[in-house]
Amino acid sequence: MMFRFLFIYFFTITASAQQFKTVDFIQCNAFLEPNQFEKIISGTIQYEFKVLSTIDTIKIDAKNMNFTNVMINGKTVNFKNSDTTLDLFEGFQTGKNNLVFNYSAKPKQTLYFIGEDDDLQIWTQGQGKYTSHWLPSFDDVNEKVVFNLSVDFRNDFEVLSNGVLTDKKYNSKGNIITWNYSMQKPMPSYLVMLAIGKFIKQADVTKSGTQLEYYLDRNDTDKFEPTYRYSKQMFNFLEKEIGVKYPWVIYRQVPVRDFLYAGMENTTSTIFAQDFVVDNIGFNDKNYLNVNAHELAHQWFGDLITAKESKHHWLQEGFATYYALLAEKEIFGDDYFNYELFQMAEQLQIAAKNDTFPILNEKASSLTFYKKGAWALHYLRTQIGERKFKKAVKCYLEEYAFKNVDTDEFLAKIKKVSNFDTDKFKKEWLESADFRWNDAISILNRNAFIVDLQKVKELEILSFDDKKDQLLTLMKKNSYFPVQQEILLQTSVVDFEHKKELVDLAFESNNLKIRQALAQSFIKIPSDYREKFEGLLNDKSYVTKEIALFRLWSNFPEERNRYINFFQNQNGLNYNLKIANLTLQLVSQQVVVENKQKAILELEQLTKTPYESGVRQNALETLINFKLISNAVLISLIDASMHHKWRFVSYAKAEIRKLVSIEESNQQLKELLPLLNENQQNRLNSFFNETK
Repeated sequence: MMFRFLFIYFFTITASAQQFKTVDFIQCNAFLEPNQFEKIISGTIQYEFKVLSTIDTIKIDAKNMNFTNVMINGKTVNFKNSDTTLDLFEGFQTGKNNLVFNYSAKPKQTLYFIGEDDDLQIWTQGQGKYTSHWLPSFDDVNEKVVFNLSVDFRNDFEVLSNGVLTDKKYNSKGNIITWNYSMQKPMPSYLVMLAIGKFIKQADVTKSGTQLEYYLDRNDTDKFEPTYRYSKQMFNFLEKEIGVKYPWVIYRQVPVRDFLYAGMENTTSTIFAQDFVVDNIGFNDKNYLNVNAHELAHQWFGDLITAKESKHHWLQEGFATYYALLAEKEIFGDDYFNYELFQMAEQLQIAAKNDTFPILNEKASSLTFYKKGAWALHYLRTQIGERKFKKAVKCYLEEYAFKNVDTDEFLAKIKKVSNFDTDKFKKEWLESADFRWNDAISILNRNAFIVDLQKVKELEILSFDDKKDQLLTLMKKNSYFPVQQEILLQTSVVDFEHKKELVDLAFESNNLKIRQALAQSFIKIPSDYREKFEGLLNDKSYVTKEIALFRLWSNFPEERNRYINFFQNQNGLNYNLKIANLTLQLVSQQVVVENKQKAILELEQLTKTPYESGVRQNALETLINFKLISNAVLISLIDASMHHKWRFVSYAKAEIRKLVSIEESNQQLKELLPLLNENQQNRLNSFFNETK
């Protein structure tokens, strides 16, 4: 999964989890019925398994579930429900066995019911050892099973799961359709997925014949191309670069609201966050490309082959991070690729001062598993050469396909194709907490742009007069945009008249990132530059538009009416322009009271579902900063404190605690209490009880 949203994933292996050595679960046929009203899931589970050697008790991981009608080989058996496992201790034999049982669960995590009615979405996030919260399965990643899911749900929704949709048909319950999905190859339980919503689909076929399915919410039909831009190109590239055909029959991708992380590489079926769904302008600010490539690379590194234990987690995340960069390099070029590696190297060098865990340690950070893992692979690839590296990776994947792996097994393949000292590499890159900056920068310095960028960074300690000529020279060079970007941000506090030549050069640029840095670098805008600065309002970047709007509103009071209305009918990226427009209506004296009140009501609406947590928090922050704390705002805060995204919860809890500590708002909350539903009352009372 993607590092950028700070998802830490550990699949800890314990002694009791070594059941796979004595029992081999081969196939699961699950017949499921999600209930959005009760937020439960129930169904019938069939497992085919082999007992390889004598065992007293067979365990299936199952958190807080109820079981009935448990049968093995056609006979009812006794069982134990420990609330964490279904324990089977009779009725099985050496060799093949068949297990059938009914179950129900009301998961507190992993299976999420988002929204209501037409806005309803149901989706799962199982990475780690969490699938067992909604499906009786296996926390141990070494137990790989062929999962076939059949799901009953309303006929006006789409139901997605792993594998090929073999058929869908109405059942005897009227408006209910049964969706039957089939897998051909085994996978760990954490990669089982379910996504239900009002999705629409577009399809394509790769060069090698793999079916691609792209899904979006029905309200986003105009965003297919920018959201999934370069998807097919990256698929074709990765298949060629890795040297092993995509190991599954189909590949689909679907965004869901308020997903916990950036994306999740469920086998054949990636789920990703709705806020990566963008239009053509939003693509320039935030796009799905890197996440797209990362999750796709996982279909080989993580899904086809899976690390045996958490200390080898870099074999999944390091590889997915590196191959995603290689895919982006194919699209954006060498400078982009090297800049990403340079930024990673800077992060790792800083982190190494305090981070004491190396890559080969289950306690290593996400930064280490993902980015240091990617750098270790890049170093390895540059040392032995691309051809030998590709050969080693191909042999590694082919030998261990659908199995579990460790680091030594990968390094053995490197050793086989080269004379490279893998023991030294392992010691320096994988077993040491240090980051080998000198090795990294010697590789990066082969790129002229990286050399220029470092020159600019080295000038930061000098006064502007001492470096002006050098900055002008570098600004005029046709370097990749971060050079000019760094110059503008480095000189943001310099008096305008002194840096005018640099500013003029930036205004002449057609690069969106340079122009965005220009907008960021201004506090006071000279009046004779107003029209030039207004040109930034038309840039193909919602972020630049927002920055420029606030800068212009602050600098030119006489033009405020015009600026207030500039983006009146635009939402922007995750509603950034909508919230900016409403904010200016609140603070502008030119706006009449009636319109201010309308703006408040619009912001209050943005604090509620079905808007995503990021939008809701931005709207809440705006209203609270202006002390516009109505009952509607308080209810939205209470609801936010019960959300499944921890950052949103943390924000809401902190704000409620502040309000409880203030006498006036404390009284407002107490008067609100009887008007709340039971869940909201219990939540608010928990905050009151903290102060007793």
